[in-house]
Amino acid sequence: MLDRLNQALAHASRSQQIGALYFIDLDNFKDLNDTLGHDVGDQLLKQVAERLIHCVRQGDTVARLGGDEFVLMLERMGETLDEVLIDARDIGEKVLRVLNAAYRLVGREHYSTPSIGVALFNEQTRDVDELLKRADLAMYQAKAAGRNTLRFFDPEMQRSAALRAEMVQDLRDSQQNKELFLVYQGIVDVQGQLVGAEALLRWQHPMRGLVMPLDFIPLAEQTGLILGIGSWVIEAACTQLVAWANQAATAHMTLSVNVSARQFRQADFASQVLQIIVQTGARPDKLKIELTESMLLNDVEDIIEKMNILGDKGIGFSLDDFGTGYSSLSYLKRLPLTQLKIDKSFVRDILTDSNDAAISRTVIALASAWAWPWWPKGLNPPGNWNSCRRTVARCFRVTCLENQDQRVIYCTSRKHDFPGRHAATILPHEFHLYLDPVLS
Repeated sequence: MLDRLNQALAHASRSQQIGALYFIDLDNFKDLNDTLGHDVGDQLLKQVAERLIHCVRQGDTVARLGGDEFVLMLERMGETLDEVLIDARDIGEKVLRVLNAAYRLVGREHYSTPSIGVALFNEQTRDVDELLKRADLAMYQAKAAGRNTLRFFDPEMQRSAALRAEMVQDLRDSQQNKELFLVYQGIVDVQGQLVGAEALLRWQHPMRGLVMPLDFIPLAEQTGLILGIGSWVIEAACTQLVAWANQAATAHMTLSVNVSARQFRQADFASQVLQIIVQTGARPDKLKIELTESMLLNDVEDIIEKMNILGDKGIGFSLDDFGTGYSSLSYLKRLPLTQLKIDKSFVRDILTDSNDAAISRTVIALASAWAWPWWPKGLNPPGNWNSCRRTVARCFRVTCLENQDQRVIYCTSRKHDFPGRHAATILPHEFHLYLDPVLS
């Protein structure tokens, strides 16, 4: 296969003809192997190969790279890019139609779909490995677009991939270079007293400046770097708790940390956290771990077991962004939660949207039955603040505190001194309330 590719590139260089390389991956092929066995999977691969041979001209190349991956190489498709693009797309769509037709496996019909990436080559293409990478990258774009489709490689795709690779390497180096740090967002009770804080991760990149979590956490999740980063966050938070414990003004405070689904799914997650608690000397009852509803979609029993192990040591749990996921109430009532946060999409418009207000009242009524404290987040009151304060108090039976410095209920470093490297940081247009669990 590689020899033919090298010959094709050499011919394209001499003839100035454009060719196309198709990278084909069968969608969900692993499911077939797992359910019907590898023998049946091999039957499908043979039928796919036979169909691909009939999709191309005599002299074109059809090859299986391995597993469920195939390659088509078409030479001498034309001299102008426009005509080649049209022909290449027509052939790709023909492959899609042919491979979408039913297969006969072990006496019954089976359907399989492909994701196809296409990379064109001409007299300027020199590197076979680079050409394969381009077609492979385009194939993954087809996967990302929903599978069973066709995508062409373009230079912008390559630039994005290069930037992503650079970001991944920078993220690998960030801990060693001490570029990650925490900021602390304060939480007050209904009397306006500082009762705790939430640790928020930030990345101070030497070239890009301050990088926010939305720009690097998904990448950390995809690459597995979140495991090391998440462990560091818990350790840094526990170290901060120890520092606060030595100050009379902050000794009572709790600290919440966000934990990713991938981090929580580790078999030894509970033992990792308890080991950090022992190493740092932090009080476990001052640490809260924040989970998301999406984590409850898989293996709820394992989640409950880990929560119980940590909860027995005094560690609290908060369910973040409640109302946006798909958690079952039958599972939810079994979770040893100590706090629940209503998503801001239900809270920010409670003054103007009766539906949001009704949803929030219902959620809080549910919480009161389970004796859980609630934390509505994301309240961004329009208009007069005093009017908003009265309305929120009427809706939720709580009192909102106005911070005279910022006109928000955040605890800022100007009002509350946070010992530690970083004081609480204001995020614009964001309002958080902490609700007392006793609702009258």
